[in-house]
Amino acid sequence: MTNKHLTFAIFGNSFQPRKSHSLLRVLAFLREHGAKAIFDRPFYDFLTEEQSVDLGEVGTFEGDDFDADYVVSMGGDGTFLKSAVRVGCKQIPLIGVNMGRLGFLADVLPGEVETALQAVFDGNYQIEEHTAIQITTEGGDFDGCHYALNDIAVLKRDVASMISIDTRIDDSFLVTYQADGLIVSTPTGSTAYSLSNGGPIIVPQTRTLCLTPVAPHSLNIRPIVISDSSRIRLEVESRSHNYLVAVDGRSYTMHEGSSVTISRAPFVSRIVKPNGRRYFSSLREKMMWGADKR
Repeated sequence: MTNKHLTFAIFGNSFQPRKSHSLLRVLAFLREHGAKAIFDRPFYDFLTEEQSVDLGEVGTFEGDDFDADYVVSMGGDGTFLKSAVRVGCKQIPLIGVNMGRLGFLADVLPGEVETALQAVFDGNYQIEEHTAIQITTEGGDFDGCHYALNDIAVLKRDVASMISIDTRIDDSFLVTYQADGLIVSTPTGSTAYSLSNGGPIIVPQTRTLCLTPVAPHSLNIRPIVISDSSRIRLEVESRSHNYLVAVDGRSYTMHEGSSVTISRAPFVSRIVKPNGRRYFSSLREKMMWGADKR
C-alpha cells in the first residue's frame, strides 16, 4: 500500500449530468485516503455552475497544464479517448469510469468505483500500454487534434461520391482505394469503427496497425494489418475537391491536393487494469460471445 499523498486529475463529459452521483463517491473515497483531486476547469464549471454540485475543496487546471499521479475519466469511451490525448507525453496512468454504454476503455462500472480505487492504493493493478497514432499533413492546414488512441480515418464528405485514396506504406505503393473512406486503427481501436466495417479484432500490445476500407468499390479489397513502426501516406482525390479527416471520431475538413501521413505517436497511453481483470474475459462479455438469446 502506498503512503504517498496521491493527486488525481479528473476529466468528464459536460453533456452527461447523471454521472454526478458516482463522482461524489470518487471524491469521498479520495478524501478518506488523503488524496487530492484536481478538476479539468470546463468540467468543474459545468458541475458547480450548471448542475449545482457541491464538490468541496478541490483544485482546478486549465488545458494541459496539470500534473498528477493518476487521471480519472468520468464518462464513456469517448471521454476516455479525449482524456488519453490530453495526457499525451505526461505518461500518467488512466482510470476509466464507465458512464456511457459499451465501455471497452472506460471499463470500471459505477458500482466498482471504490474497489478499483482501492486496488490503486494497494498497488494491486497492472498498467497496459496502448499504442497511439498521430497525423501530419502537407499542402493544407489541419487545425484539429493530431493524436488518436483508436483510429484516424479519411472519409468522403456529406453526400459526395466515393473518393480515391492513393496509399503508400513506407514509400512503397500499396493500392488506390476506391471507397467511402479508409480507417487506420490501433489495436485499441480495432473493436470500434474498424470492426463495424469488417476489420479484425486485434489484441492490444501486438504492435500493429490495421487499414480497413469503408464500403470499398471492389469486393476483393480487404483489411490489412501492418507493423505500427510503418508510416502510412494517403493522397485523396474527390469530385467535391475536399474530404474529411476523423481523429477518434472528431471530423475536420481537408482540401484535395493535401496529403495525410499517419504514424505511431511519440507516447503510449498507460491504462490501469486491476489485477484479475483480463482482456479476453472483457472482450467475451462486451461482444456477448456464447450468449444464447433464443
